[in-house]
Amino acid sequence: MRIALAGAGAFGEKHLDGLEIIDGVEIVSVISRRAEQAADVAAKYGARHSGTELEEALALDDVDAVILCTPTQMHAAQAIACMNAGKHVQVEIPLADSWADSEAVLAKQRETGLVCMVGHTRRFNPSHQYVHNKIVAGDFNIQQMDVQTYFFRRKNMNAKGEARSWTDHLLWHHAAHTVDLFAYQAGRIVQANAIEGPIHPELGIAMDMSIQLKSESGAICTLSLSFNNDGPLGTFFRYIGDSATYIARYDDLVTAKEEPIDVSHVDVSMNGIELQDREFIAAIREGREPNSSVGQVLDCYRVLDALEKQLAGG
Repeated sequence: MRIALAGAGAFGEKHLDGLEIIDGVEIVSVISRRAEQAADVAAKYGARHSGTELEEALALDDVDAVILCTPTQMHAAQAIACMNAGKHVQVEIPLADSWADSEAVLAKQRETGLVCMVGHTRRFNPSHQYVHNKIVAGDFNIQQMDVQTYFFRRKNMNAKGEARSWTDHLLWHHAAHTVDLFAYQAGRIVQANAIEGPIHPELGIAMDMSIQLKSESGAICTLSLSFNNDGPLGTFFRYIGDSATYIARYDDLVTAKEEPIDVSHVDVSMNGIELQDREFIAAIREGREPNSSVGQVLDCYRVLDALEKQLAGG
């Protein structure tokens, strides 16, 4: 399986680290905004090609699939370009920043029949897989999810503290993780409400947001998001259910009393990004729909669109 990666920033390298340890995978091309960065990352991971334009990678005959870790605003158009070129594609979250673009990507996937997967990593974190398995087995039903997504990003910086060429977004990016996960764990979302704090004078985005969700099962979710929080950073999930309470922090899981739960047996790795990439590769090899396919996650973007319209209406 020969892979091209576009977007060689902090998250792009996480994917490359995962791909390196998957059997039968070759990293062929690395694309980045800066030629020097693309060349350096390509050399680090043994890719024979590097460049600054996605079209360069799509023109290579020995590229089977592409992973997009580019700015949010480019995701939909680039995903469609990949499929037009006959390449399978994994788009990092979010799929798009509009409902129309999300629908367009799904339409292209249905037209081509190629694998198009979206990087909703929470579906793959062993912590959330453990809870999902309990739900599927009928041993646990969610009553409420309480989620905190907190960062300190008052300037356009990425996870490595480097300047970004684009502006991140609490609703279309960070809320997408929880909106999709809640639906994945508790059922289709039937009610959604949001409020936001002041708009940043330079970044032009809300720096604080609160979202309420209700699923068809009757479960509710409260999500708090902030770019103003000066630590601890990250996303923390509390699952309140009918038989237990779990707290998930990325790939780790504890009880309500902070007792660690061993999730090392849940999957072949403890790295959610690696597991996400393994699913992408396996779906292509097996000719099947992957978990977190564009079709499976599309409803998340319906909810985000409804929330955006609600916020715009005051």
